[in-house]
Amino acid sequence: MVEGLVIDERTVREMVRRVVLRTVQATADAATTGDSRLVTQQDVESLAPGSAVHVDEEAIVTPLARQTALERGVTVLRGRSAESVAAESGPAAGKRTVALAADHGGFEMKQALAGHLRERGYSVIDCGTHGTESVDYPDLALAAARLVAQGQATAAIIVDGAGIGSCMAANKVPGIRAAMCYDEATAVNSREHNAANVLTLGAGLIGGALARRIVDTWLDTPHGGGRHASRVDKIMDSERRYLKG
Repeated sequence: MVEGLVIDERTVREMVRRVVLRTVQATADAATTGDSRLVTQQDVESLAPGSAVHVDEEAIVTPLARQTALERGVTVLRGRSAESVAAESGPAAGKRTVALAADHGGFEMKQALAGHLRERGYSVIDCGTHGTESVDYPDLALAAARLVAQGQATAAIIVDGAGIGSCMAANKVPGIRAAMCYDEATAVNSREHNAANVLTLGAGLIGGALARRIVDTWLDTPHGGGRHASRVDKIMDSERRYLKG
């Protein structure tokens, strides 16, 4: 809360009432016009658990829909799917597709990075979150990492408060090599030496300007190959051995 700002109970109730009225009106309008830009609890419940759904950039996802999606493991992605981008732009389009995700602590930075990436010519798949309400970072990190593992995105960038938890979560997805970077040197190292395919950032540790520089450096740095490749192969061999049990 802003220091010195006092909000009484009556004001809070009025604010809640207005939000509820807007949501109800939007739901009614969507039912009348068939507007697909409103995602409701019923929409999410109609999807298979663990699935993903692409919605319009301007779509309104109701609070109940968000909660139901988390409970059912449904990922709500804003923007066009990787398949639709590739269909319009040819096979090379998928090579510049980045999955972007954040928890509530990284939401503002994620929004800024989405615009920055699009300016650079990347297609962005927004895995959420879509507001500042508290959410669990593993859900968002796994949603973005899965897209990379499945080949729907060639890289993912995930933002939370420190970048550490999301890195741990993403690395649980087979095939993912996530790295938490805090400056341009670690961004270069994670790509050149470790062939990282997921970048995590801590919005509470770095500012927006540094985040953009890290992202640019990370995306522009190729894997070094050679001795680095053999070491990455050992990492992936270890993963495969443990997956076999």
